Amino acid sequence: MPSSLSPSAFEALRAEIERIEANGRPRKGVLPFGVDTVDRQLPGGGLVLGALHEVAGGGDGAVDGAASALFAAGVAARTRGKVLWCVTRTDLFAPALAQVGLSPDRLVYFEAGDEKSVLATFEEGLRHGGLGAVVGEVSRLSMTASRRLQLCAEETGTLAIAVRRWRRQAEAADFGQPTAANTRWRITAMPSTPLPAAGVGRARWMVELLRCKAGEPADFELEACDETGRLALPADLADRSTTAPAWARRAAG
Repeated sequence: MPSSLSPSAFEALRAEIERIEANGRPRKGVLPFGVDTVDRQLPGGGLVLGALHEVAGGGDGAVDGAASALFAAGVAARTRGKVLWCVTRTDLFAPALAQVGLSPDRLVYFEAGDEKSVLATFEEGLRHGGLGAVVGEVSRLSMTASRRLQLCAEETGTLAIAVRRWRRQAEAADFGQPTAANTRWRITAMPSTPLPAAGVGRARWMVELLRCKAGEPADFELEACDETGRLALPADLADRSTTAPAWARRAAG
């Protein structure tokens, strides 16, 4: 790529490549997080709709999945329409999902006996085309299975989120295997935001972007999703300077 290529020309070239790759499928939009430091790391300025995204918990969250589930719920809450959530374990806590913006009247639950059934329903939900998002909780996700989910999401423009959960910490190593997901995230609970008086402040997460198609990895310390599903940059970090993402620096070079 010529070093004289301007950022605007770079973005125009990216848009043309996406148009060619779409091959008649619905044009992909993005779902911004509304946090500048995060959105600037994502080509297009947000999570790509009509694509598969992976989320897992870090530390003990790899097993309990609480932080990763709430992160996924906050994202799904900001889409339009019903949300299909496919599980094998019946420990999903609906009131907690409602607190991050995903109200019970928008949720459709599918409880499966095994992950094969979860993946099959995940696919069918994406093929339906009338849902805002489809979430599937799985421990293993092969390249073949993830590619099928990605293609289904592309066909209808539906957001697909695979929440990776394991029964034992050691099994989390599977998260390092390659998949067709557009982005891969790891969410780790941190001490809550301190308050000037006694009490518990807003939860904080370490949000790690481990993989991003056409982008670079990054990590962010953020306040957890609020009642509208939105993350926030903690006040004590808001004034810190940030650097442009690597792909943008290369474009401007």
